[in-house]
Amino acid sequence: MQATYEAEGFWSDTYRGHAIAILNHGGRWLVYLDHVLQLRMQFASAEAAVSWLQRKVDRPRVRGQLH
Repeated sequence: MQATYEAEGFWSDTYRGHAIAILNHGGRWLVYLDHVLQLRMQFASAEAAVSWLQRKVDRPRVRGQLH
């Protein structure tokens, strides 16, 4: 990953087969996962936004858990 995304205002890449992107909008960083804006998720820094996206991809999905 590059450390230049704050100056550019936009950055995208793939992470473990998923498209991830961040966009600076009005001083807040918006996040996109697989080309879908993640509503209600805004970050103060580009680094925090990318870190959140990576954690989101790394989290295993739980399907049909039985209790």
